[in-house]
Amino acid sequence: MPGWFSVVMGLCGLSLAWHQAQQVLGGMADGVALVAAALAALVFLVLLVASVLRAVRHPAALAEDLRHPARHAFVAAFPVAMLLLAAVGVALLGPHRGWNMLWWLGALTQLWATVWVLGRWLAPATPGQGPGNTGLWPAVTPVLLIPVVGNVVVPLAGLPLGHTVWSAAQMGIGVFFWPIVLALVLARRIAHSPLPDRLLPSWFITLAPPAVIGTVLTQWQAPPALVLALWGVSLFFLLWLLPIAKRIASQPFGLAYWALSFPLAALGTLTLRVGDLYPQAAGLQTMGVLLLAVTSMVVLWLGFATVRGLRDGTLLAPEPLANIQPVSA
Repeated sequence: MPGWFSVVMGLCGLSLAWHQAQQVLGGMADGVALVAAALAALVFLVLLVASVLRAVRHPAALAEDLRHPARHAFVAAFPVAMLLLAAVGVALLGPHRGWNMLWWLGALTQLWATVWVLGRWLAPATPGQGPGNTGLWPAVTPVLLIPVVGNVVVPLAGLPLGHTVWSAAQMGIGVFFWPIVLALVLARRIAHSPLPDRLLPSWFITLAPPAVIGTVLTQWQAPPALVLALWGVSLFFLLWLLPIAKRIASQPFGLAYWALSFPLAALGTLTLRVGDLYPQAAGLQTMGVLLLAVTSMVVLWLGFATVRGLRDGTLLAPEPLANIQPVSA
């Protein structure tokens, strides 16, 4: 399903974090970043070919993913992966024309994904639904942050490529909807129903928006207080979610576990960047290196677990989300 591109997101995030660490760890960090970037590009190409073959051979399965209340939001993992690949390419190799084309393709596809996902919110109610039962609550999960708030990733490569106006406009979409989606997810958890246990790792996606926005604002030379405030929000989400780590670990390994990778990498990147840019926060460099080490170990574990799951066939079986019933698009 499209959610497999979250693997590329995690590897790209790890590459960007190691690239940021070169100020502390030297040239070795860039070498690790290049390895992670090459692996991300290879995985992206394999997944792209596999996705095309699946769409041609099994169109009904793809249509089911697009109708499913939880899986449909993963459609944005594909354009976000392209945007992150462009960001990694620009950071490591410079702003070449190829990255510009990849960035535009990712930015426009991400905009389409946002419009398509939010279009479901305005769709007419299905027969039998009353005014207080829209049928949309099963779709309200942290995964919605990928298609709706994923627009904040656009400036990471857009600014170095010179697309300041478009980057600011598309980032504004993500900044606007970030608190809205977060409030809806919390309302669903408090007033309606908890997430299925297999989706528990997706809570870590909440770390990513403030971390990415903070990183982008450092490129715009925003006031340090604003950047540090966003760093604090992202760190708070990490501390808030640590108690559910034991519940997450008790679940069988699934693709949802990759939701841990990019958010942790984004927080590590912002921590290292803040430590580099603001002398008064120089102590954060040590914390950034520790976060980078944790993220690297998490991604390594995810990689080995994914290879094992593919070998055993467990990752190719349908996700058991039986308590979520698909609704018509």
